[in-house]
Amino acid sequence: MKTLIIAEKPSVAQDIVRALTPVAGKFEKHEDHFESDSYVVTSAVGHLVEIQAPEQYDVKRGKWSFANLPVIPPHFDLKPVDKTKSRLSAVVRQAKRKDVSALINACDAGREGELIFRLIEQYAGGAKPLNKPVKRLWLQSMTPQAIRDGFNSLRSEQQMQGLADAARSRSEADWLVGINGTRAMTAFNSRDGGFFLTTVGRVQTPTLAVVVEREEQIRKFISRDYWEIHAEFAAAAGTYPGKWFDPKWRKEEDAEKKADRKWTAAEAQAIVNAVRGQKATVTEEATPTTQASPGLFDLTSLQREANGKFGFSAKTTLALAQSLYERHKALTYPRTDSRHLPEDYVPVAKQTFEMLADSGMRHLAPHALTALNNNYVRKIPRVFDNKKVSDHFAIIPTLQAPSGLSEAEQKLYDLVVRRFMAVFFPSAEYQVTTRISVAAGHSFKTVGKVLVKPGWLAIYGKEAAAEVEDAKDGDKGQNLVPVQPGEQVGVESVEAKGLKTRPPARYSEATLLGAMEGAGKMVDDDELREAMQEKGLGTPATRAAIIEGLINEKYMLREGREMLPTAKAFQLMTLLRGLQVEELSKPELTGEWEYKLAQMEQGKLSRGQFMAEIAAMTEHIVKKAKEYDRDTVPGDYATVSTPCPNCGGVVKENYRRYTCTGADGASDGCGFSFGKSPAGRTFEPAEVEQFMRDKKIGPLDGFRSKAGWPFVAEMALKYNEEEKNWKLEFDFGDDKKNEESGEIVEFSDASLGACPKCGSPVHEHGSNYVCSKAVPTNEQPTPSCDFKSGKVILQQPVEREQVVKLLATGKTDLLDKFVSNRTRRTFKAMLAWNPEEGKVTFEFEPREGGKKYPPRKTSAKTPFGKAAAKKTTAKTAAVKTAKAPAAKKAAKPAAEKAPRKASVGTLKPSPALMAVIGDGTYARTEVVKKIWDYIKANGLQDPADKRSIKADGKLQAVFGKDQATMFELAGIIGKHLS
Repeated sequence: MKTLIIAEKPSVAQDIVRALTPVAGKFEKHEDHFESDSYVVTSAVGHLVEIQAPEQYDVKRGKWSFANLPVIPPHFDLKPVDKTKSRLSAVVRQAKRKDVSALINACDAGREGELIFRLIEQYAGGAKPLNKPVKRLWLQSMTPQAIRDGFNSLRSEQQMQGLADAARSRSEADWLVGINGTRAMTAFNSRDGGFFLTTVGRVQTPTLAVVVEREEQIRKFISRDYWEIHAEFAAAAGTYPGKWFDPKWRKEEDAEKKADRKWTAAEAQAIVNAVRGQKATVTEEATPTTQASPGLFDLTSLQREANGKFGFSAKTTLALAQSLYERHKALTYPRTDSRHLPEDYVPVAKQTFEMLADSGMRHLAPHALTALNNNYVRKIPRVFDNKKVSDHFAIIPTLQAPSGLSEAEQKLYDLVVRRFMAVFFPSAEYQVTTRISVAAGHSFKTVGKVLVKPGWLAIYGKEAAAEVEDAKDGDKGQNLVPVQPGEQVGVESVEAKGLKTRPPARYSEATLLGAMEGAGKMVDDDELREAMQEKGLGTPATRAAIIEGLINEKYMLREGREMLPTAKAFQLMTLLRGLQVEELSKPELTGEWEYKLAQMEQGKLSRGQFMAEIAAMTEHIVKKAKEYDRDTVPGDYATVSTPCPNCGGVVKENYRRYTCTGADGASDGCGFSFGKSPAGRTFEPAEVEQFMRDKKIGPLDGFRSKAGWPFVAEMALKYNEEEKNWKLEFDFGDDKKNEESGEIVEFSDASLGACPKCGSPVHEHGSNYVCSKAVPTNEQPTPSCDFKSGKVILQQPVEREQVVKLLATGKTDLLDKFVSNRTRRTFKAMLAWNPEEGKVTFEFEPREGGKKYPPRKTSAKTPFGKAAAKKTTAKTAAVKTAKAPAAKKAAKPAAEKAPRKASVGTLKPSPALMAVIGDGTYARTEVVKKIWDYIKANGLQDPADKRSIKADGKLQAVFGKDQATMFELAGIIGKHLS
């Protein structure tokens, strides 16, 4: 009989096989497992199974209502994770083998690893349990000897029962709170009709609350004027700066009050007048200081560093680290919360330095050689500590020297390698001099900081030098000219600088990850704070997904590097406060759970008792939402600057609507109002102002039909004759009205490029980008072209710059937010001009191995959901190309001839443009093609940013500058054609 070993991931299964081979004999490799005379080794790939409510308790999205809440099933069924079904089948097949008599859980040493194995074991047994004894392999180091030692001290199933109970309880509790909380808040917000999806969760909602609370602080912040006094002192050896400070100052509750600030211009000017032209006595104190390198990376610290240095999102960093781990085998497992290495890893660390020294990576190899020659790689307690290694250890380079890395992968790999080497190097040594210059009784401080020995900073080269030379106004540190003992220095110049206090900074992805990691610090209760100390909100593996989820649900926007909460986020926080279920938005909930789950692991709290408390909490949340008996939820609401279109009264916001409150702003008004969240999409304040002012807005995405499906539409305020008032209506973008009515169109935007069908300018018009000859204009009242392409196609917004690229090069960049009408799944594609079909179609990336996806015969059209269309007869198609009236047989030759006609142009290039493309007359599209041929032939695209074109001598004369983007080309070329 054999024992089945189940690891959490394939790499660990391979490590186990290598470690056991010397003691258990040779393993044969099969497609999905390894096998010896006594062992079968296979692996999961993370979670293969997830929990779900039994069928009779499952409430479909369209029927979410208070009548079906709360959902508290007596037990949970299991279902395979869709993308790993084949792997699950392979593992289950091995578990059910008749010659497998026992199992070993070799999943990661922690709560999630325990849960992964237990759910697989339960699923494999089905209605009838496997009834095969289980032992637990508990590994914190992956060296062969550590693995063999682990097999010599396997833990029993009884020893792991507390951890297993905690793992299941956490998973089920998250399900109960997330499902019931989301459905209760959605039911509350959908009471007036429609479907307003309002997701909540134990981790995502407190994370959102952190961002909303910071934005509230920024909005309420009142800037205050203050003054700093800066002086320049002249010594015999030269000059140095200094900043006034009050040596008697003591810290106050007002955090904005500091020792170097004065709060009136008169006080600041009095100091300036007193010291101007005076002599100053100087005292100084020099102390040596050291600075150790930062610790090794865990996933969160790596995501923060990569966001700060390169602007990578947390999701991007995780994907890159995962690729370096799985595909290139260059980094260790990235989804870790440890910043330390096991104590038996010193030899592996030394081997890694040897690999780096021999790797040929010129920017890294010399530092690795220095470390080896000076015996830096040794057992340092701040690096090697078993107590601080959990399921996994820190992210470090492996013994595999990588090759073929992308630019982004190389950046991340270098970041990890430099940090890995730096922790073994000596501390950087500085000489820090604090100089106090006193003139006319007023003190000025200057701090000098000189790098004596770079130590680990040598690995960072110029980057570190810049960090050292961060002098600013004399108070941050720089090289100082010497002052002799007893020397008096002169005040060469002095001025008072008027400044303003600034609100707290918005969260970037890096600082938000830090806030999630350190969320326990926000908790007042000592026990709960202690329980959260190691955990924070989410885990390193899930934090990126939490942030992306908040963005996808339109709770947050990523604007540059800042994370901005939306109106929907503020509305959710208002609702939770108003319903008095704020526990959903507080990190204390996680702290309380972690405290109780830790007790469960130690056998001090039963699983049944914990789950009963979770059920009671779930019922409380649903009850509060169901029984709320007021018309509106109290909150901090806005007043719209645009008056009521019906009576000129004041329009104010409440929880559900924007409504007229009469001329005095405090009465019932004229009855004009519209919902804040039509079809489940919440208006942003700026959108409301635009909508009220222009009486139309869009196209906007993010709307949801009653069945919950997303759609895109414009909205308009239209006068209703029956009700004698203005009403909000959806407009699904039927741009034929101009053609049918003959109403003349005047374009106000710049041309995006030449129409691929006739060469005329293409402009924005309604919900489409259209050829100027496809609609009635003063120049041509009767349309003669039919080129149109939607601004939103299958829920993917198509920005102007993408249309510019489509018209210039024939296709857009790869766009990743298309949503299939059939499967409702997102997909990636490029929009491409198809001259044979005479329309814009999808073009997909080539598959691995060079095979392409089968060609799509349909054009990129966007029909909208039936539920949304019931209220209007307007048809919607995101990309419209009218069918040619000619017979089908004639269509193909006509399509082939069109480009030939277009290429015979009458436009004459300027002398500068002629030097690039040659003399002659051209069509605009031909000019664009020749320019691009020239750019590519001469390698003028910036390799770091393909959209940027570096001008050589000839192109400088055309561009009028050294550089231009592809989006500017059409406009630039137009100025050189006549």
